[in-house]
This record gives sequence, C-alpha cells and structure tokens, in this order.
Amino acid sequence: MAEPLCNAAVKKCKETMPQTPIFSSMLGSSCSGQVQPDMGERCVDPVYQDGNLVSGSLEALIERLVPTMDYYPDAKLKSFAAKIIQLLKEWTETFPYDFQDEKSMKELKEIAHRITQCDEENGTVKKIISQMTQNLLMALSARSQYQEIREKFRQPVTDKGTILKTKPQSTQKDILSVCCDPLVLAQQLTYIELERVSNIYPEDLMQIVSHMDSLDNHKCRGDVTKTYNLEAYDNWFNCLSMLVATEICRVVKKKQRTRMVEFFIDVARECFNIGNFNSMMAIISGMNLSPVARLKKTWSKVKTAKFDVLEHHMDPSSNFCNYRTALQGAAQRSQTANSNREKIVIPVFNLFIKDIYFLHKIHTNRLPNGQINFKKFWEISRQINDFLTWKQVECPFEKDKKIQSYLLTAPIYSEEALFIASFESEGPENHMEKDSWKTLRTTLLNRA
Repeated sequence: MAEPLCNAAVKKCKETMPQTPIFSSMLGSSCSGQVQPDMGERCVDPVYQDGNLVSGSLEALIERLVPTMDYYPDAKLKSFAAKIIQLLKEWTETFPYDFQDEKSMKELKEIAHRITQCDEENGTVKKIISQMTQNLLMALSARSQYQEIREKFRQPVTDKGTILKTKPQSTQKDILSVCCDPLVLAQQLTYIELERVSNIYPEDLMQIVSHMDSLDNHKCRGDVTKTYNLEAYDNWFNCLSMLVATEICRVVKKKQRTRMVEFFIDVARECFNIGNFNSMMAIISGMNLSPVARLKKTWSKVKTAKFDVLEHHMDPSSNFCNYRTALQGAAQRSQTANSNREKIVIPVFNLFIKDIYFLHKIHTNRLPNGQINFKKFWEISRQINDFLTWKQVECPFEKDKKIQSYLLTAPIYSEEALFIASFESEGPENHMEKDSWKTLRTTLLNRA
C-alpha cells in the first residue's frame, strides 16, 4: 500500500508542477492494441538508492504508473488492461474523494468503457469494473452521510458555569457516578477513539499537504474537500480535555475533588498501557489547564507520583522524545501481537499531523536538478501507511452505551466557567486572581 500512497502524494502535490494529461495518455486510441501514450520528450530514468526510488522526473513517474507497450515488452492487450484495472482499483479504494466531482467520475467511466470493450468475450473485466464502481459510489455516499451527521450534532461548548452553585452536590451527576473503574473508562475512551479514527482516510491526511501548498501559493482552495473528519477528531480531543477539567473544577468538596484528580490520573495511565496516547494526552492537557492547575490545596493532597510519570512520557522537550519512544514500543508490540488488544496504537493526533506538516515544509517537492524528490513522498507515505494500519484494528472492548453517552453528551464548561468554578472551589490567592475573579463575577451578573 505504501507505493500507491507515495504516488498519490505526488499526485496531490502536482498542482504546483507542469500539468500532464494522465487520463488521455491512459486512454490512448482504441483497444486495437495500438496504445501509444503521448509522453512528450523522453524522460530521465528514475534514480534508486538501496532499491528505493529517491528521485525522478514527473514523466518518469507517469511511465511508472501507466503501463505501455514499451514498459511491458511482452505485454498483450489483456495484460495491459489488467494493469490499468489494478491501478484504478487501488486509486478508487485509497483516494475515493479524487472522484467526487463530475469531471473525474466521467473520465473514470470513459476509461472503464474502453477497457471493457477489450474483454467482450467472457465479461470478466466488466464485472470487476462494475464492482469497483459500485464500491466507489458506496464509499463516497458513506462519507457524505458521516459528514452530514457530524454537522448536525456539532454543538458549541456549553457554558454551565454559575457564580454560586444552586444544586446540592449529591444531586449533581459526575463521571464517577457513571464509571468508577479507571480501566473500564480507558477502554471506553479507546472505543470512541478507534471509532473516530476509522473515519479518517488517506485523502483527509493528504489535504494537509494540499492546503499548505494553497496557502504558500496564496490560492483559495474552494474546490478542495473540507477536512471534516480531521476537524471532528481534533474537536473530540478538545472536548475530552475540557470534560476532564469540568469534572474536577465543579466538585465542591476538596476530598472528593482530590479523588476525581487521582481517578483521571489512573485513567490516563490505563490509556497509556492500552496504547491510547491520544486520550492520555487529552486527559493530561485537561489537568494542566490553568483553572485546574491553580487548585494548589487539592493538588497538595494528590499522590502525584503517577502523574509525574505520565508527564514524563509527554514531556515536549527534544521533540517529544519520550513519547516517540513509547509510541515506537507500542508499534513494535502491535506488529507481533496475536490479539487486537495488543495491536492498539492510537498516536497523539496533533503531533502526527505536525510530523506530516514538517516533512512537507522541510523537504522540497523537487531537487536542484528539477527531478521530483521521491524520498520526501516516501517519508510522508510511510507515516500515513502506519496510521492506516493502526486504524484498521478492531476494538476488542464491548461498547458501554451509558458510559459513552456521558462522555459524549455531558455538559462541558467554557474556559470562563471553569475559572469561576475553580475560584468557587479555592478562592483567589493573589491580586491578579482577585481581579480576574471580580471581573468574571461582574461579567456574569451583567449577563443575567
């Protein structure tokens, strides 16, 4: 799968390169066997290093992608058609969004029609192409429905903060009343993570590269598919962080608040053991938010040894070296695992995206000699291929609807409300905090 992804990466970045009519080259004349793509000036052969393609011209890439009579010296017409079908099948399965516009779909159908004419005897090619087209349409439809559902339920962060709590603590439902076992909650978080990861596709990740190219070239990319799935996943991370902070800050009694902090520390540790680094990072981020971090009286009662270990793993120094070591260990475990439980690898998604970003920014699309820098695209494709492998793991944990409903629908405080709840739990300790507390109270009273 890595090679098609690399080729697709080049295709996505081709916008800034000379345009070559790939489709017309593939169509050629008719199915009489006289297929002679117009490749223009003969290109320089690709350059290999240790068996890997590292550079070459755009024309060389096209020759590598598109089989011709020259590329397959002993090829017959049916062999040629099989290669074209293989290319189209991998393309439509890996990057279906490339065919969402009417023009691309029309060209695909034209190619399919010409290839089908070459196999009128037994109809095998026709059946394969028909199935390929059907799968493509189903994939596009499924993703479109997911976007519509996500848009329908996209809600702003709720502000449930009040200046003075009006309800007795006993009547307020919290996460511990729904799930008091850190392992079980970590498993349910992992279930949610894998469900969301499954809706992220290669083209979503390649949109990062396309978007950066458009920004560099000061272009408006209105024609590019919006990265709904990436936004949804990023929103989940932020909501989980805010939920953790909300659950801690809204607890009135210090003893119970301390218990809540220690509970989330244990949940984060279980996430780490599972290989769910994204939820782990979200929980740590929530506990490091200022409204939570300022609760010194609470933290003084917390056994922080476990939390210190977690923060060590997520230490940002040396480009998150400790986290990357842990991620590599989880990836190696996944490769040799016999059960889905041991195969789980959920990276910190923001860091994963940044890695693709820096790979794209640090390395140029072309080498000084004008050839395409394949090494860059191999690196990007390797990152994406790892992610595709991890997202295919079937969740081994049974879904708990009650717990998941709470995680996904429980009220979340805004940053302003978090500070109010925090000050209510532990009063301001210095002039700066007193001023902030006074301003917040005045603001909410004016709203009322």
